[in-house]
Amino acid sequence: MEQLTVDELAVRVGLPGSTIRMYQTKGVLHPPRRQGRVAYYDASHLERLTLVQRLQSRGFSLPAIAELVKAREKGASVAAVLGVGEAEGPDDWVRIKVRDISHLVPLGDIRPRVLRRALQLGLVRWRRGWPHVRRWALEAGNRLAALSVPSDDVLDKFANLRTATDAIAADFVEVFERRLWPQLADNADQDDQLDRMRALLVELTYTAETVVIGTLRESIREAAEEFARRHQLLPSDDFQPAWVEEPVPIAERLIETDEDDEFPDEPTIRRFLDRGDDHDEPIR
Repeated sequence: MEQLTVDELAVRVGLPGSTIRMYQTKGVLHPPRRQGRVAYYDASHLERLTLVQRLQSRGFSLPAIAELVKAREKGASVAAVLGVGEAEGPDDWVRIKVRDISHLVPLGDIRPRVLRRALQLGLVRWRRGWPHVRRWALEAGNRLAALSVPSDDVLDKFANLRTATDAIAADFVEVFERRLWPQLADNADQDDQLDRMRALLVELTYTAETVVIGTLRESIREAAEEFARRHQLLPSDDFQPAWVEEPVPIAERLIETDEDDEFPDEPTIRRFLDRGDDHDEPIR
């Protein structure tokens, strides 16, 4: 292992020795190893100083860097440090006992194989001899077990869902990296970069959740319609209940069909946008 004195380390990173000692005082650099009266630094100190310099170039203050470093050293996740979903609530991990597992899976499904697969999928974590699950997963598992949905089906669908949500998350992170992250670099002279980064990520997270939930609801509605058609649960397309012709004070129509949807061309959309909201006549 390479050993460096403070002066040698200062030359390697291009910083005065006094700055390195100040970083130690501020808590952004861990102490060196001492042999007698001599302090020796190693590759981990080089790596940490490189990180500090990189974050400072992005406008992160030393207190913010110290917060990031200390939280990471304690094992906190990036989400916990940035405040995007690690607070108490549906996302927190709760310890479960055997009786809880019996409520999570249908009768006869309590098998080591099922629990092991849940562990492999990340749905369950094993800590200090106990299984833990997210609170939302505990609630959802109780509901599905009450409906007697087999555990293998639940785990299969969760695996598919996680693949889809990983892709969605990657898309939103790509937007953050491409559109929002440069904003931090453009304002690198500010001292609240960690707070600004938190605010941007929290806003993006809530927006992503809203979009995903809304889109999922639309997909479920359409899937339910298709299910009803496939099993012939709907009246024929020309069926009209008696009340459909009666005037409705608020809703324009209570029955919609696929034929009601229109896909205007761009000139039609442009006419709509240019006209503004001063007219009630439809654009054709």
